[in-house]
Order: sequence, then structure tokens, then C-alpha cells
Amino acid sequence: MYKIHENETVNIPSSIFKDRRLKVLEVLVEYMKENLNLSYKEIAVLLNRNERTIWTVYNRAKKKLKKDD
Repeated sequence: MYKIHENETVNIPSSIFKDRRLKVLEVLVEYMKENLNLSYKEIAVLLNRNERTIWTVYNRAKKKLKKDD
């Protein structure tokens, strides 16, 4: 698992925002969870959000993508 450190920068490619089916936060959370293998807690820390919010956003994104397939 990827471990974050204080003051660490995480690079996000702009190309992930091409898919307009998802909102910006949903795209970010999905990318960080699936491509960077970050935990909900690590994503929450990086985005300054509640861990439960990150879980909800990730699951909402997965449902949207599954529905459109």
C-alpha cells in the first residue's frame, strides 16, 4: 500500500477528467483509490475530507460507472 508522508505531493494527470460522467471529486477519489492504491483514510487526509465522505464518493462513482457500462 502506498504511504503518504507530511508535505508529500501527489501528481494527478489531467487526462482523468475527460470522462464527464463523474464529478471532479468522484474522479479524484476513484483515481487515488484504484491507481495509487491509497486507503480511504489516506485519500481523506490528502483531500481534507472526512473518511466516510470519501467512502461514499467512491461507491457513488463505482455505481455510476457500472450503470453506464
